[in-house]
Amino acid sequence: MSRTKALALLFPIQIVIINILGLFPGFIEKYYSNGIFPYISRFERIIFGWIGFSVGDVLYGAIILFAIRWLWIKRKTWKMQYKYNLLSVFAFLSVIYFLFNFLWALNYHRQPLHEKMHIEKEYTPEELISFTKLLITKANAAHYAITGNDTIAVKNPYTLQQVYEKSVTAYTELEKSFPSFAFSHESTKSSLISVPLSYMGFGGYLNPFTNEAQVNNTLPLYNLPTTTCHEMSHQIGYASESEANFIGYMASVKSNDKYFSYSGYTFALKYCLRNIEKIDEEKAKSLEPLINKGILKNFEQSEAYNKKYESFVEDIFKYIYDNYLKMNNQKDGLKAYSKFVGLLVNYYKDKDL
Repeated sequence: MSRTKALALLFPIQIVIINILGLFPGFIEKYYSNGIFPYISRFERIIFGWIGFSVGDVLYGAIILFAIRWLWIKRKTWKMQYKYNLLSVFAFLSVIYFLFNFLWALNYHRQPLHEKMHIEKEYTPEELISFTKLLITKANAAHYAITGNDTIAVKNPYTLQQVYEKSVTAYTELEKSFPSFAFSHESTKSSLISVPLSYMGFGGYLNPFTNEAQVNNTLPLYNLPTTTCHEMSHQIGYASESEANFIGYMASVKSNDKYFSYSGYTFALKYCLRNIEKIDEEKAKSLEPLINKGILKNFEQSEAYNKKYESFVEDIFKYIYDNYLKMNNQKDGLKAYSKFVGLLVNYYKDKDL
């Protein structure tokens, strides 16, 4: 049997194995997420972190060019050699699938964070509204600590690189409360495709092959710290988007930096308000007068940003990513982003915000 055929046959076998492993999240948690993965992720961050550009973006570009070149070369051979060509495609996908899962994606099947933290995910509308009012108080205080005026929008004075460096410091503080969220060796990059990411509707992504946190550098700066901390949580093995939002928020508000705290509180506040709006639109509107006008101006910046890059492209990629998440054990798909509100509400039930 040729190597190409062997690799092609391994592709469906791998899919079956991954689905079986997904039935044992405790096993994945112990032997992968807390076993070999931390060594893999640290090694990759050390190898690629010092490079001043996104190696992952370049790698994706090279793969696309390679695929186009291969298709062009093989364009006249499909009639006579379609079997071998298909085997070649499946062999390539088999290698990619193995690396994808071994280097990172098995984390999709780890034990859920709410189970490890012994908290619930569900909440009542009354609990959400009560928590949101507390969050408004914290966001207002963080806003006033920066501006000294409740009508002025916050302007983050940091450069992108400063935000990336300070995000590591934020995780150092977070580790004091959550040792399992320890982070070392920065490997956070501004994505080379930030503008396309904006049209796709994404604030960033993790490259699973290089473990680089790719950040969309066109985002409004006031929101960038929490977005960066979100992507960094993926680097330490938290694949769930709701869990990444929770950890990104925690890293921001546990930080000693006032701009990070503001980013975290306003990030969570937007999600809470959206969730209330889905339940009771009038109630959501009634909470707005409680929010500092300067915060609302920052929210308007985000709305203007979203409107600037709004297009049909976003709908297409959101549909693709939604199904990608569902295929990788994230049954809520894109809805998982807002599910982190449940983690917040229940985590703070017996704690001060």
